[in-house]
Amino acid sequence: MCVEVAQGWRKSSHSGGESGQCVEVALTDAVIGLRDSKNPEAGHLSMSGAAFAELVAQAKVGALDL
Repeated sequence: MCVEVAQGWRKSSHSGGESGQCVEVALTDAVIGLRDSKNPEAGHLSMSGAAFAELVAQAKVGALDL
């Protein structure tokens, strides 16, 4: 089960409730942050908007071993 989303972070609309696969995103003027909502203390990934768009595009076509 996903934990509550912390201030400034939003849970992805594609994060399943019972699957335990919960991704949170945070937007700033410069970067997009991604983290696991079950373990936010583990840190996060930061990337540019262009890099995030490419990550999503590659995930959609199955090019990543997720």
